[in-house]
Amino acid sequence: MYCQLIKQTNHRMPNNYSLTQCWQLLSVCVALFLPQHHFLWYLRQYLQRHADPKSEVGKYAVYCQRSVERVLQNGEREAKPSRMEIVSILLRNPYHHSLPFSIPVHFMNSTYQVVGFDGSTTVEEFVNTLNQRAGMRKPQLSGFALFTDDPSGKDLEHCLQPATKICDVISKWEQALKELQPGKCEGTRIVRLIYKSRLCFRAQAKGETERERLLLAYQVNEEVHQGHFPVNKELALEVAALMAQVEHGDLDRAPASPGGSPQTKIQQILLQVLERFYPKRYKQDCNIEQLRELAERLATKWSVLQGCTAAECVRIYLTVARKWPLFGAKLFSAKPLPPSALEHTQVWLAVSEDGLSVLDYSMHLLVTYPFQSVITFGGCKEDFMVVVSQIKDQALGKKTVDKFIFAMAKPKILELTLLMASYINWTSDFSAVGSQAQSSTLGSRDRKLRDIDSRHFPSMTYTTKGPTLL
Repeated sequence: MYCQLIKQTNHRMPNNYSLTQCWQLLSVCVALFLPQHHFLWYLRQYLQRHADPKSEVGKYAVYCQRSVERVLQNGEREAKPSRMEIVSILLRNPYHHSLPFSIPVHFMNSTYQVVGFDGSTTVEEFVNTLNQRAGMRKPQLSGFALFTDDPSGKDLEHCLQPATKICDVISKWEQALKELQPGKCEGTRIVRLIYKSRLCFRAQAKGETERERLLLAYQVNEEVHQGHFPVNKELALEVAALMAQVEHGDLDRAPASPGGSPQTKIQQILLQVLERFYPKRYKQDCNIEQLRELAERLATKWSVLQGCTAAECVRIYLTVARKWPLFGAKLFSAKPLPPSALEHTQVWLAVSEDGLSVLDYSMHLLVTYPFQSVITFGGCKEDFMVVVSQIKDQALGKKTVDKFIFAMAKPKILELTLLMASYINWTSDFSAVGSQAQSSTLGSRDRKLRDIDSRHFPSMTYTTKGPTLL
């Protein structure tokens, strides 16, 4: 392959279109794999002879030199080049950018950050660049992780391991989409990258940056909106007002002007806030008049926050939210199956740093199984199984082994299993090292937990009564 490309690019007219195409093909190939032994030496010598920033062909050679060194540093690729990668090289000479490709990364507050990468950029390198631009700590300290959406369009996300290459992620996603939708026009959808909190530890809060707090508040509010966080109607309205102040600033109730109708605009904003930040279950049976009344109550609570900055509102929000012992836990809907002793028809399984908790559907805690008591867990046929060891008789210290089986959606079984594995890896490492040695072991701990995933694709006060958790 490389010998043929070298032959095709040697002793040719410099402005020949087919010559440019050959160099473009070579530019794609060197990011995927390299020749072995003396052929690699020959390729490097050939590129060195042609490297020239003043000519178009020479620029391709310089880019190829960079790619060779990056592949030697990070290893070869797993997947074929993606459509996005090929189109980028065809449209412009990659020499002009040290990171010739770029893609937006979406945050939970509906903003995004465009991040550049090359053919060998790993997820770890990509996230480090993202954190520098976004003002965030490393994932080992923040608990944030990079996810992709699912090509099927279903409400699924896939956590990416640090050693995976971004180009491989994009290529595999495109291939999966093509297999799911054969014959459809390519290029209509691209992979969506999301950066959000995955693992939550109480110790992490001490060093949080302002950007991390902001994104965490939006993520928690999404849980509130979806009904995965225990709030009563009054508290739900209070936190919706806080998020409205963060999103829109002070509520402007200016008198009507000749050129428009501010009251109508305010009403629209209030309804939008309710739609985005207020729990679905509390407004699904409301008629138009009840929604208007709810919007008016929201406006009253929002007006009280006048003058509060977004950072102040975020601090209030997180202070309130952290009163729930399972703050930061990921909830999964499940149905206990025989021989389970749980008599509820539907429960929540919550994964947090404390272990696996079982909640009834009104989110009252039933039981928590610390990770130290978990013997095994994971998929069992079509269901999720967890086996735990418990002390039934404290006086005698007698232990029993219990098996619990829950019916769940298949993708959620995998997500739950991987999340538990990640927490167990982290907590076991935390207990194995002293506090002074933690910083030196964070990198290895992060790699360990991600390797499991890789098997699969001061508070403000104001005049109203402060919000409290149920």
